[in-house]
Amino acid sequence: MTVKITHTAEIQKFFEEAAGFGNDNGSPRLKRIMLRILQDTAKLIEDLEITQDEFWFAVDYINRLGARGEAGLLVAGLGLEHFLDLLQDAKDEQLGRTGGTPRTIEGPLYVAGAPIAEGEVRMDDGSEEDVATVMFLEGRVLDLDGKPISGATVDLWHANTKGNYSYFDKSQSEYNLRRRIITDAEGRYRARSIVPSGYGCDPQGPTQECLDLLGRHGQRPAHIHFFISAPGYRHLTTQINLAGDRYLWDDFAYATRDGLVGDIRFIEDAEAAAKRGVKGRFAELEFNFQLQKASSAEDEQRSRRPRALQVVGA
Repeated sequence: MTVKITHTAEIQKFFEEAAGFGNDNGSPRLKRIMLRILQDTAKLIEDLEITQDEFWFAVDYINRLGARGEAGLLVAGLGLEHFLDLLQDAKDEQLGRTGGTPRTIEGPLYVAGAPIAEGEVRMDDGSEEDVATVMFLEGRVLDLDGKPISGATVDLWHANTKGNYSYFDKSQSEYNLRRRIITDAEGRYRARSIVPSGYGCDPQGPTQECLDLLGRHGQRPAHIHFFISAPGYRHLTTQINLAGDRYLWDDFAYATRDGLVGDIRFIEDAEAAAKRGVKGRFAELEFNFQLQKASSAEDEQRSRRPRALQVVGA
């Protein structure tokens, strides 16, 4: 038997009280958001006839998701983080703010405070020299007219050969595969690193549990994350996804976009390797970024989402 009561005045008044509308304290903005959450959740329970068992399973799932710190992973996997990008793209288009390198998701694995260098840097700590392929990454930061932006900050991070990120993977050294590079007079940045691996969600974790029930995999292609910023220009959050990866266009986090595929080249030439100061096979990847002009100081800043901060030496 279907019973619906959310439309009644009594229930609406009840939810308004629960959302704090019966007092003058607290945050009016949060009250409005919470009321909508309560109303929409109640309507979902009614419309889909959610059982008591289903409801309490969901509550337990939220507890387990938070305990594992996977909420940021799940919102990426369900496409909500990509939706935020699509929404901002639509707002920009409406305002005529087009051009430049596309944005894409940040993901949950950034760590603030990476070491900073001028122009060129080595990112890896050498711990995977016997198994990793050395990668030489370089490019330029440009404006929409193709002019170099000197003094831009290229903040980049990526996984190791096992698909793991330093800080979250305690076996890695502090800030391994995480650096900030200040572009030179030609807007150029250069980094020596290793070719990253893609990764999959923990098969025993709550994110993969949800994806399994949706009939979906939890795999990401090999990729490199970037924050690009410079005074007078809009902050850019983006990533390069590496060509040739089987999951390039089947990324569970929906991060691959046209214009963000990195054409990585693997080189077997011993003479070329010697010139690079390495032995054996290595890789080269060149990728340029174009930034839009900022229209306000806020444009220059990245979002204020909570992020990890490495305590060096801890």
